[in-house]
Amino acid sequence: MSGDEFECMAVEGTAVTTLPERQLAVGHWLLSAAENRQTAQGQWDAQDLALLQCGGILSAVRVPARLVWAAASSEDLHVVDDYLRRWFDSGAVLMDLHSLLYYFLVPGTTPWRWTEREFPGVHCLGRDDHYLGVPAPRLTEPRGRAYWCVPMDSPGDLCYPDEVEGLLKAGRAARALEGGAR
Repeated sequence: MSGDEFECMAVEGTAVTTLPERQLAVGHWLLSAAENRQTAQGQWDAQDLALLQCGGILSAVRVPARLVWAAASSEDLHVVDDYLRRWFDSGAVLMDLHSLLYYFLVPGTTPWRWTEREFPGVHCLGRDDHYLGVPAPRLTEPRGRAYWCVPMDSPGDLCYPDEVEGLLKAGRAARALEGGAR
């Protein structure tokens, strides 16, 4: 092997994908959940929030903030975001700041296995004509209407349902300890 060939191989092995490139790839993947990709892209461009359909490539578990905050032992959004990034091996979590709801993106085929009695206020948005307002991938700070608490690192990087369930149980246990409702 000549020196030029070895040098070329070394350069190939050090290629780096930048954050904007990853966000672009994630955005393209998310747009495949839109009824109309161009319309959804226009929504991101104009208002930072696009309406995507659940039940195809993704579903979402909607969780009241009080349950997530109980699990994280904090209402400080930066502390909670850090907690969620450590909790999940991979995945994507967004928060609607106006409604105080977290959305854990899971595979579209995730079966709903929790009851209202077990986890009040927790719902799975799946194949039943549910739509979700999803922030543009670049929105990773708590401001505006919604943002990514745990940004999707690559296309299809969704939460594992068992990790979501573990978080729900941790929040429920913490609320019980503090005397709050389940």
